[in-house]
Amino acid sequence: MSKPIYYMQECPTCGRNLRIRVEYLGRHVVCQHCNAEFTACDPASAAYPPSDSGIALLRRADELLASVDELRGRRM
Repeated sequence: MSKPIYYMQECPTCGRNLRIRVEYLGRHVVCQHCNAEFTACDPASAAYPPSDSGIALLRRADELLASVDELRGRRM
């Protein structure tokens, strides 16, 4: 079983950095510190316009996964 992959996102309400699973990108999440609800998104994804089909979100998720694979390759 593979380990979940996380990225960091700042809570828009309290400003704390949160570890969020990559599979939650685009979903509504709740801050574990202040209970604020917001949409999980990668700040770097601002380069991708919103899309009803979700293709841009999937493309960004693939990029994040590739960057993790690249980092893991450097450690070996």
